[in-house]
Amino acid sequence: MPSYTVTVATGSQWFAGTDDYIYLSLVGSAGCSEKHLLDKPFYNDFERGAVDSYDVTVDEELGEIQLVKIEKRKYWLHDDWYLKYITLKTPYGDYIEFPCYRWITGEGEIVLRDGRAKLACDDQIHILKQHRRKELETRQKQYRWMEWNPGFPLSIDAKCHKDLPRDIQFDSEKGVDFVLNYSRAMENLFINRFMHMFQSSWSDFADFEKIFVKISNTISERVMNHWQEDLMFGYQFLNGCNPVLIRRCTKLPKKLPVTTEMVECSLERQLTLQQEVEQGNIFIVDFELLDGIDANKTDPCTLQFLAAPICLLYKNLANKIVPIAIQLNQIPGDENPIFLPSDAKYDWLLAKIWVRSSDFHVHQTITHLLRTHLVSEVFGIALYRQLPAVHPIFKLLVAHVRFTIAINTKAREQLICEYGLFDKANATGGGGHVQMVQRAMQDLTYTSLCFPEAIKARGMDSAEDIPNYFYRDDGLLVWEAIKTFTAEVVGIYYESDQVVAEDQELQDFVNDVYVYGMRGKKTSGFPKSIKTREKLSEYLTVVIFTASAQHAAVNFGQYDWCSWIPNAPPTMRAPPPTAKGVVTIEQIVDTLPDRGRSCWHLGAVWALSQFQENELFLGMYPEEHFIEKPVKEAMARFRKNLDTIVSVIAERNKKKKLPYYYLSPDRIPNSVAI
Repeated sequence: MPSYTVTVATGSQWFAGTDDYIYLSLVGSAGCSEKHLLDKPFYNDFERGAVDSYDVTVDEELGEIQLVKIEKRKYWLHDDWYLKYITLKTPYGDYIEFPCYRWITGEGEIVLRDGRAKLACDDQIHILKQHRRKELETRQKQYRWMEWNPGFPLSIDAKCHKDLPRDIQFDSEKGVDFVLNYSRAMENLFINRFMHMFQSSWSDFADFEKIFVKISNTISERVMNHWQEDLMFGYQFLNGCNPVLIRRCTKLPKKLPVTTEMVECSLERQLTLQQEVEQGNIFIVDFELLDGIDANKTDPCTLQFLAAPICLLYKNLANKIVPIAIQLNQIPGDENPIFLPSDAKYDWLLAKIWVRSSDFHVHQTITHLLRTHLVSEVFGIALYRQLPAVHPIFKLLVAHVRFTIAINTKAREQLICEYGLFDKANATGGGGHVQMVQRAMQDLTYTSLCFPEAIKARGMDSAEDIPNYFYRDDGLLVWEAIKTFTAEVVGIYYESDQVVAEDQELQDFVNDVYVYGMRGKKTSGFPKSIKTREKLSEYLTVVIFTASAQHAAVNFGQYDWCSWIPNAPPTMRAPPPTAKGVVTIEQIVDTLPDRGRSCWHLGAVWALSQFQENELFLGMYPEEHFIEKPVKEAMARFRKNLDTIVSVIAERNKKKKLPYYYLSPDRIPNSVAI
């Protein structure tokens, strides 16, 4: 009688093992085996991290093995089991791999295909077509779209983390509990004694060091020492944690009536302001999005305020970007003066603080939340709904949506919900952040997620003209590495553009993103379908880059740049000044966040800047969904390209007082998971 050797690998994460009964059936082209109990006498099977082998003898020849069926039945108490993979050694000495990387819950069962990636057109056998269809039908019942707030990209239909399908939950929910993590952060920073001191102002700038000095690094300390300087202020628009707003000014806006006479002491080329604009030396950051957004009113004891500044910047003869004019609201007038470097010290400083606070709000809610977290969740839900596990695009992308839906669900449960943690310290809490996302959806376009196009659209693409823009330089290197990799994978499985156009599962995935994620808006520019291999490669690059590099660039620098509170105030407790010559140091300190809000802010940016335990970085694919040699070789070349980028960035940073490392591939997690 034919005998097979079955090797079963159990996951190594917490609680991955099981004591339940595990049964296996083999489905072949010539027949189906009986159920076999996988059990060794006097042995604890399926322990966490174990790889167990069993001999399975069948009554008759099964032919080519097409499916493996695993069933789990209760032994004592129900416990979930994480199955990594099964390998099968046939009676003829062949090895067949069956990747799984999924949880089997309750008295559940799972049917696996071998690990070769297949498009729908490759499946000619009825049982394989049926398996493909049933998997998607089941997933579409589990992964349902839901509108969390009007105008938002749709999200997963789950009220809390435990409602999610087990396969996309965190291994340990406690590790991503925001309340626990923020509180623990404040303990680690030795600032928890201040956390309840709302309405209590700091005495001066130096007083902020009481919550800063216990944990520091080279960048955050440098920010603390140089935050008042115009050079540091300008540098952050290029390489801080929100380097996506600055654009070259091609025409001075009428709403900012600045003249050459106002700024001539800042202009170094003996040109008029208009001539500087024409030569490409003037840049602008406009926070128009914040105009009219409701400030946080959740604490009746503390009034909180927002502004919508316009900041004009100048590239000086040293090729450094410095601010030359700031207007704190959108409509010019006598009570909305244009602040200048030539003004009194504290007038100019407070104007810059208002810009930094506005930048913080746009960073947190738009750059970070909307344009990485929520967009990546859309890709993740569409992936699970429309692509079966055997599809090559599913195998490619699944690592890049790992824990994304879970972290966003947890955020909606604890962080950005009504009365959530976001309300504690942020002036856009209490609903302002929701209004911001609703507005920003108008500008969320497919092109704006294509990194080279986004840089070019802002006029920031010339490395010669705008040096030291490391976010751009490193981002382009990573984008090209990802695009080269995706193009190779696409080339392996799609022999022509026609195969791409005729892949209905792929088209359904792309359409799901457009219809539900982008709410069917034509102006978003998101494709409804993809017809060519080149466009497919670009689309996959957008998915991977957004989830990995873009998120890393705007997330992991938060402690570096935002831990010194005056450099990134999460709220302001007095309205913007309406006249010059009246600002005092005492007024500035009373405008900045109180002790309690400062502590919650610091705990948040510290917690958000930490990597996950057992983080997987770009190019790491420990789950072997692909088994084919050509793809594994493409992955190896991808990792080699990334290693080269790591070396280039490390060499450059050796010479920098302010190193830029957020886009070094060895610091870019594969997915949005924090």
